[in-house]
Amino acid sequence: MLLIYIAEDDASIRELLVSFLTTAGYDIEAFETGDALYEAFQQRPPHLIVLDVMMPGTDGFTICKNIRETSTVPIIVLTAKDSELDYVQGITLGSDDYLTKPFRPTVLMMRIKALLRRVEMERTGAPLTDETTDVTFGPLRYVEEEQTIYHDDAPLPLTPTERHVLVYFMARPKKAISRDALLQNVWGFDASVETRVTDETVRRLRKKMIAASCTATIQSVWGVGYQLIERGTNG
Repeated sequence: MLLIYIAEDDASIRELLVSFLTTAGYDIEAFETGDALYEAFQQRPPHLIVLDVMMPGTDGFTICKNIRETSTVPIIVLTAKDSELDYVQGITLGSDDYLTKPFRPTVLMMRIKALLRRVEMERTGAPLTDETTDVTFGPLRYVEEEQTIYHDDAPLPLTPTERHVLVYFMARPKKAISRDALLQNVWGFDASVETRVTDETVRRLRKKMIAASCTATIQSVWGVGYQLIERGTNG
């Protein structure tokens, strides 16, 4: 049974999530603070973490950052504040997705299933379809056997999700790709689910590609989404 940790200081929300996810067949451990969750994490890492931001003691953003120093366990951040700054901070510090309260438990369930499916694919060595063969675009080279993207001869320091996204673009060079396509094919979300995780993942990829002095970049395509191009070309 898959183990999920939940840190939420609001007892009513915590109990609702425990009941809902337990009924769905998950093994749930719930905590009132992020500190308690982090202590348990160090003893027994779960398969996924649902983490509230505003809690007594250490805030959820800091807990997320601390976990990311040693683990790639999927993390979904919950917050009562619907601000772009909070969203960017949460994703930048390493969370895989972000939900603003109030939210429907069914939406949380959908995102949990998508993230756990991704983890299971990685564990069993069954990567996304695009990751079953080597792919090259400009200075970028994906080596399937190593599950690594190289810029020239140097590996890019990417998270698994960032790698999935970039390989998806590399397999479709110069093609405009919609956010819905990314959500469905990389994250496994239904296109009707509102999430800004695609935008922030692309932002992180752009920053890392710039830091590597990469001539390839992901540019925005108005009204569509994004495309992978080489700078200095006509696209």
